[in-house]
Amino acid sequence: MEKRIGTITLLIVDRARSKEINAIISEYSSIVVCRQGVPFSERPIAVISLIVEGSVNEINSICGKLGRLQGVEAKAVVTSVA
Repeated sequence: MEKRIGTITLLIVDRARSKEINAIISEYSSIVVCRQGVPFSERPIAVISLIVEGSVNEINSICGKLGRLQGVEAKAVVTSVA
């Protein structure tokens, strides 16, 4: 399978989901190149951005699992070239 580079952005409005989020990210740690998190102390929201390198299926799979969590929005952008 061709590997692609992409980003996944998570907008988290339910911080109680952090254990589940971290478990999913750990499950896909083989494709996560970089993780950056920004908690907004004055607002009930946090943002996590991931840089990933994997197959389109792997990237869509992690994004889908994260996006199905209540209180979490996930969007992926994947390069069009391998």
